[in-house]
Amino acid sequence: MNTQELTQSKMMQLLEWFYEKALNGLPGTPDAFELADNYLRKHTTVEKSVNSLIRMQNTKAGTSGFLTGLGGIITLPVAIPANIASVVYVQMRMVAAIAVMGGYDLKDDQVKTLVFVSLAGNGAVDILKQTGIEIGKKFAISAIKKIPGTVITKINQKVGFKLLTKFGEKGTVNLVKVVPVLGGVIGATVDVTSTMAVGKAAKKIFITG
Repeated sequence: MNTQELTQSKMMQLLEWFYEKALNGLPGTPDAFELADNYLRKHTTVEKSVNSLIRMQNTKAGTSGFLTGLGGIITLPVAIPANIASVVYVQMRMVAAIAVMGGYDLKDDQVKTLVFVSLAGNGAVDILKQTGIEIGKKFAISAIKKIPGTVITKINQKVGFKLLTKFGEKGTVNLVKVVPVLGGVIGATVDVTSTMAVGKAAKKIFITG
């Protein structure tokens, strides 16, 4: 696949697809709710649980074959390199789990958009500021629900463009050889640095501010 074929609209289509998979899980992998519950039971505070989750996701992300044995079960809406698919899924599920730990409802469109924003990593706060949303403290759940639909649309557009740029960079796309998603095993090494930045952004948005 030519990376130029991955358009902004296709990126948003992919995010929607991966969000649904993060909520419902892929065969053999826990969903975001199970992941959140597992870590909350292991630690005494939410923040410790989140920190542990981020560390573990980085450990797993740094190993090849994180998503294995899925075979033909995965049918992506857009043809993309397997390593990008792994990056998006690993990071999306991690962020969704962090949102759950913070007490947010993943079924809310506003929360979903903030999960998408987190995937921008270090650029997440800037995207929110550009649309008039300041992060000074943890978002109040009631305040999130009041974010207008027009603002949600603008944020999603900016996220789509940001991620398109992020995944279009030569260094990211060529982390591993491109393996067909339907090849049975996705042997992909997720960008650990990127995953850490995404985890920190999610923590700032949903947990600490």
